Amino acid sequence: MVLRTAKLGCMAAAIAAAFTHTASAQQAPETNAVPAVQDSAPAPADGLNLERVVVTGTASRSTKMRSSVSVSTMDAENIALAAPTSAAEVLRSIPGVRAESSGGEGNANITVRGVPISAGGARYVQMQEDGLPVLQSGDFNFITPDSYVKIDGTLDHLEVVRGGSASTLATNSPGGIINFISKTGEQEGGNIGIQRGLGYDETRYDFDYGGRLDAKTRFFIGGHYRTGEGQRNTGMSTEDGGQIRGNITRELDKGWIRLSFKHLDDKAPTALPVPVRVTNGKVSEIAGIDPRSTTFYSPYWVRDVSLTRENGKVSSNVNDGLRVKSDAFGIAASFDLGSGVTLSENFRKSQNSGRFLGVFPANNGKAGSYTIATGPDKGKAYNGMAFSAVVFNTSIDNADNTLNDVKLSKSFAVEGGKLTATGGLYSSLQKLGLTWNFNEYLMQLTGDKPALLQTASSTPGYVGPAWGGCCMRAVDMEYKLLSPYVNLGWEKGPLNVDASVRQDRQRANGAANIATGGLAYNPAAGQLVDYNIHHTSYSVGGNYQFDRNFAAFARISDGVAFNADRILFGTPLDGSAPININTVRQVEGGVKWRSGGASAFLTLFRAKTDETNFEATTQISTANRYDAKGAELEAAWKLGDFRVNGGVTYTDAEIVGAAPGMEATIGHTPRRQARFTYQIAPSYTWGALTAGGSLIGTSRSWADDASTIEMPAFRVVNAFVRYEITQQLNLSLSVNNLFDKIGYTEVEGDGHAARSIGGRAVKLGLNYSF
Repeated sequence: MVLRTAKLGCMAAAIAAAFTHTASAQQAPETNAVPAVQDSAPAPADGLNLERVVVTGTASRSTKMRSSVSVSTMDAENIALAAPTSAAEVLRSIPGVRAESSGGEGNANITVRGVPISAGGARYVQMQEDGLPVLQSGDFNFITPDSYVKIDGTLDHLEVVRGGSASTLATNSPGGIINFISKTGEQEGGNIGIQRGLGYDETRYDFDYGGRLDAKTRFFIGGHYRTGEGQRNTGMSTEDGGQIRGNITRELDKGWIRLSFKHLDDKAPTALPVPVRVTNGKVSEIAGIDPRSTTFYSPYWVRDVSLTRENGKVSSNVNDGLRVKSDAFGIAASFDLGSGVTLSENFRKSQNSGRFLGVFPANNGKAGSYTIATGPDKGKAYNGMAFSAVVFNTSIDNADNTLNDVKLSKSFAVEGGKLTATGGLYSSLQKLGLTWNFNEYLMQLTGDKPALLQTASSTPGYVGPAWGGCCMRAVDMEYKLLSPYVNLGWEKGPLNVDASVRQDRQRANGAANIATGGLAYNPAAGQLVDYNIHHTSYSVGGNYQFDRNFAAFARISDGVAFNADRILFGTPLDGSAPININTVRQVEGGVKWRSGGASAFLTLFRAKTDETNFEATTQISTANRYDAKGAELEAAWKLGDFRVNGGVTYTDAEIVGAAPGMEATIGHTPRRQARFTYQIAPSYTWGALTAGGSLIGTSRSWADDASTIEMPAFRVVNAFVRYEITQQLNLSLSVNNLFDKIGYTEVEGDGHAARSIGGRAVKLGLNYSF
């Protein structure tokens, strides 16, 4: 990848010019504020930082101690201790979040406590950057929000809300909101760094810098670039790319305004399931196929020739893996209009595209006598295992979106307390242009530079369209959302109560088509999409702070996640039939406590989910109802230079309803739902040396709703050491999956393939701060 520096330079110059006379990012001061507890002493410091102000999932800024939702924050130091290799791996350190980060640097499956993972991506959780979604739907086929989120020095901190007000303060997010919040130049200075993989080929360069242009204007710019093979064995350079992000903020007398941009152009391998054996419900590895490192990318692939939506042909390099591109421009502002009135605006326009290329095994291999068709041994006999390699080749033609959230708040003094009324209007236009192509090849079953094997085709290894040509699709959709919402919040002394309601109205237009026999698109066979759908969500909660160190909260909520392309080719979508939606109803309550450097956040929850789903790999549609209840504990402790953060989540989930023909699954535990998940991350500083790590684990779970295939429990240890050579220069060593454990996150329903987390990855880094 070549970063378009000239284009970015012009963009940065335009931003700077726009701010010659205006623009900063200081939140307008609130008026009529009521103290949480009548005590003049400052709030104590604690491990969970309960006095930190959060902006995610709230109509107005509130501390974690005062908030009536389950919310976690992670700063840059905690993120470094997790030694993440992707955005999804960061989320594994958050209690209550299930992040199946086994797809490489994208394509992760994410949800929160009690809410199922029954489709790819993040159906019930919205991933945001600076308060606006990355993609409007989190479960588009082959395009997930985490693919467009990269972790580097531009990230200030992370805020994660589970349940609660996420139903009414964002769209398609009844399970929660994950908000990646950027640095804005509040601290003068910057960093440059280089990081090198040890034992594998990956080199990464990072930079960031921020500060003030004048007394009322500040800026920030940063990003990264990396190249190499990556952590899994591909036999060639399959990583190439990075991002650059920046913003400029102008502080006004009563408010601020900010312009921002992002340019992302990145390529990384896609990790899909690999062949395994299942015997008596137990998964075992096939000799030579390591699920931690095998990808089936190889220098001996031929070009994959696929069909365009115009019935033309396009040639792709299978080894390109996941390619994502994004160019975004945003405007955010907040104005104190006086008399307790605040106006806030958040706008972003993004151009998103890319291509998803991965090798999926259609079976787990068959022994035979074959002829090698590619590579240095071309023409030689091969007596061994071969498998059907299906190339998932999906062009992300258009995932552009235009998003806007504007809200007006008014505060009133009411009987010694403060009443804040907030009205907002969220609107979005999300486009979705996808072209699916699934070609099948015959390939050696080996994890070390596999070659294609001869077939009857003139193209080496080529068998034909996979699965009888069922899955060659062209999708050209447009989803418009208009969502008015209202929030009322009242606080007096130690008590605050809030209630909110939101109506999401979605209009879907477009067309979709399946190529006949996988060979050509017939316009007359296309599916017209033209429907309107709406849902009204609500959330009511309260928090009572008994004293400076103890508070309790409770909340009830109802939310929706609208279906997108996963309902194509099923129920008519031209407005002549009802449209299925996915709803989540939740009740939760808990306590927050601290004493000295110790703190804890305990939440009891119950979630009921009604959903419909379609799986691309099985071609099966489902309609299930789920009921889950449990407890989530997040805790931390600081003592001098030692600190430890951790959490545990217990979930008792059950399928309580199913579509006709699937009734046998009722009473079973939902697939991939472990009863226990847990995290613990200690660290200690000895002068110039800081050492830490994390242990992330899960109990066993079932791979299928029928509870026939067991996914074993696993634990992953990550480690981190940093040494300050000087006050500005430090050397770091991080290890992900220190003990090189296999951890299965999904198994195909018939047991022929499974996907695991990646193996051990060691990185050495050098960073200079200035």
